[in-house]
Amino acid sequence: MVQVRAGAYDCDVLVIGGGIVGLSTAYAITRATPGTRVIVLEKEPGPARHQTGRNSGVIHSGIYYRPGSLKAQYAVRGAAEMVKFCAEYGIAHAVTGKLIVATEREELPRLHGLVQRGRENGIPVRELGPSQITEYEPEVRGLAAIHVGTTGVCDFVGVARELARASGAEIRYGARVVRVDRRPERGVAVLTAGGDVVRARVLVNCAGLHCDEVARLTGDEPEVRIVPFRGEYYELARPELVRGLVYPVPDPAFPFLGVHLTRGIDGGVHIGPNAVPALAREGYGWGVVRPRELAGTLAWPGSWAIARRHWRYGAGELRRSVSKGAFLEAVRRLLPGVEAGDLVRAPAGVRAQAVLRDGTLVDDFLIREGARAVHVLNAPSPAATASLPIGREVGRRVLEMLAAAG
Repeated sequence: MVQVRAGAYDCDVLVIGGGIVGLSTAYAITRATPGTRVIVLEKEPGPARHQTGRNSGVIHSGIYYRPGSLKAQYAVRGAAEMVKFCAEYGIAHAVTGKLIVATEREELPRLHGLVQRGRENGIPVRELGPSQITEYEPEVRGLAAIHVGTTGVCDFVGVARELARASGAEIRYGARVVRVDRRPERGVAVLTAGGDVVRARVLVNCAGLHCDEVARLTGDEPEVRIVPFRGEYYELARPELVRGLVYPVPDPAFPFLGVHLTRGIDGGVHIGPNAVPALAREGYGWGVVRPRELAGTLAWPGSWAIARRHWRYGAGELRRSVSKGAFLEAVRRLLPGVEAGDLVRAPAGVRAQAVLRDGTLVDDFLIREGARAVHVLNAPSPAATASLPIGREVGRRVLEMLAAAG
């Protein structure tokens, strides 16, 4: 058992997780209180290897999120800050705007609802008819659309690297946490798989796909479980078919945005993702199965509640996973001219979705506190967009804990 010894701290704040949220937290703390000693432990050999580095690279505007929610507040604020950060540090980015396109009549009320939500969140939105859609995207077809001007794209991995450098924190890669000893009156001590012990006054859990497990290591019950959903992508062999970003109208019953078209900063166009259950927390393909992790997912009552409630939706997503033709069918709703040969497999991502015991998918960012610990328990998309405001909020809580601990 590792033990905390009073007066023997290696740092003031220990951050577990070297994705964009963990590194934003380190950056926020050292910016707010220079001289604060921060160590970041990341189990991978480099930063941003999972959710941060395996997404479509979109700077989200915040149009989808419930007014007043953390997602709405932090995405709107974070989008502007992310563009500014990229410009300041010379990181590749572009403010492209995006189209959200209705292709069926039953989607029109939901599209109008997004217009209202965008206005409530302070986001400029332009409503478009069919002919106006082709002004932005000549190959896209739809009944109506909205143009959201504040959406963009950037290199989130480059952002994470710059946050690591600019924070001045000590970043230790290849450091997987296997044990935590917390003494509320003294602090925390963490043991890594390599045998190193790191002692800190406060711990921050930004472990993404493993955040609920890390919370339990500290002795805190998170009351949620991470249920991993894999998002599979294709790349468009004819990128000239798409100028910018094109999205379908999402189903509000799910946190997923549907198969969309994204021209990245490298000029390539990604298509996806779908959303299928992953058989491991880092299950980037059907062949990646980790029995212990899969058993943990199946043992959580919320997983079965999701399956019962949304089996029809899930069946459609599974069909698109195993059938390229079915995936192509979804793409053609937006882009009729695409052919099967235009779709080239691209790397998948996994969404760390927090699920309650009753099967409710946690909709908002979720940050909870324990003794000498702050846990970020739900931070999937748009967390990369919102990472700077999230980091400040977590940092604020950490600094209050440090002050209270003397």
